[in-house]
Amino acid sequence: MTVFALIIINKAGGLIYNRTFHEGGLNKLSTNDYLVLAGTFHGVHAITTRLNPVKIERPSTAASSGPGGAPILTRPDPPSGLEVLESENFRLQCFTTLTGTKFLLFTDTTQANISVIMGRVYEMYSDYVMKNPFYQLEMPIRCDMFDRKLSSHIREINNK
Repeated sequence: MTVFALIIINKAGGLIYNRTFHEGGLNKLSTNDYLVLAGTFHGVHAITTRLNPVKIERPSTAASSGPGGAPILTRPDPPSGLEVLESENFRLQCFTTLTGTKFLLFTDTTQANISVIMGRVYEMYSDYVMKNPFYQLEMPIRCDMFDRKLSSHIREINNK
């Protein structure tokens, strides 16, 4: 079980952080490739957010049905967009914050407890990036403490 990489995308679709943790897992990408990946994922995520299927609820009584006794159509709220992309070689898990920042975690397909890992990464982001008085919102993340804590946490996961 391995965590390969982490990418953080701002709400406008710009790449603000990328880090590779396991060199043997994914093909080496250039900085330009990461920028294209961030922009492409942002667009696909926006489209999949709009693809929000309708849930058909069959009313149990005539009083709770729609006009003319028709079934009630509802949509889950809020739409989440693309959350997981799985291939035979890796799994991409997306966590979107309420502010629109997206965390993309690339892992082995057998990696367990990804939501716990994502929660911890977001906690470190909140503690070491967002509380840093020198960090400007939506700009690339350059925070040594965040890098060190993140590396330490992922190293523990990859060495299990």
